[in-house]
Amino acid sequence: MQFHPRSRADRIYPRIRIWPESAEAKLLGFAGYKAGMTHTFILDTHKDSPTTNQEVFTPVTVLECPPLSIFGVRCYEKTPYGKILASEFWAEKLPENLSRALSVPKKPQTSSLTPQAPFSDVRVIVSTKPDSIDLKKTPEVFEIAVGGKTPEDKLNHAKTLLGKELRVSELMKDGEIVDVISVTKGKGFQGPIKRFGARLMKRKHSRSLIRRHIGSIGDRSTCVRPTVPMAGQMGYNTRTEFNKMIVKIGKAGDQITPAGGFLNYGEVKNDFVLIKGSVPGPAKRLVRLKYSIRAAHIKPQKPNVTYISLASKQGK
Repeated sequence: MQFHPRSRADRIYPRIRIWPESAEAKLLGFAGYKAGMTHTFILDTHKDSPTTNQEVFTPVTVLECPPLSIFGVRCYEKTPYGKILASEFWAEKLPENLSRALSVPKKPQTSSLTPQAPFSDVRVIVSTKPDSIDLKKTPEVFEIAVGGKTPEDKLNHAKTLLGKELRVSELMKDGEIVDVISVTKGKGFQGPIKRFGARLMKRKHSRSLIRRHIGSIGDRSTCVRPTVPMAGQMGYNTRTEFNKMIVKIGKAGDQITPAGGFLNYGEVKNDFVLIKGSVPGPAKRLVRLKYSIRAAHIKPQKPNVTYISLASKQGK
């Protein structure tokens, strides 16, 4: 039941419903576009490892992270039925092409940044800049939670960011442990063998000569349990991977772009982030990052990267 229901995501970039707690006044997440994968060599500093003080082959995922435009602040009130919107403020100067993503009000509320109702949580509204990296995409608009000891501290920090652009290097650092949220690659309508890894039927099965089906979907009752492998949509699900390490944050794309550019993506021109391991989703898909909520026992340590592969990823 870990990945049930296996249904399509509501939109092509994910929502984050649970944010970590932080006493420091800062934004708790960022976002970037998946460019591709490459490999690095990192010096192993774990004292109990058999490869201590040796270079270890490490695959990494490259995320191109153009600055995020912060154009709104929202205050929420906690109720027994969830959080409801208490107040909302927009910047005087809105990002370009924002009207392609949502309906922009003619007169945004910017005269006063004082909430008219009690609130318990603060989030900022940000917009991506796909035009800055030559991606023909509609700007993505989403919320990022704000950390702080009190709701007033969160609001004061959000006020200082309103109308500005935020870079990933101002928020995160090398060795940081983050959670990665993205929408996986869609694979269309598939049968139970590929979708769930069910076993093929025997050759002499009495029901049918077709081997790629399920022998039984339950007893004679009128309902079928949701755990029964059935055909349906495969992929295009919102998935979260916990405790991924940031190997490196850079500002020059030529430091990471391989010969000929990344397959189905091209060259990296803006700030980039190297995430250890794989990341869900295809190239050009937006990947969201947030500070980890399960990494209290992990001490962030800056990796010593000795080599980054720039070999061509275009294939033969």
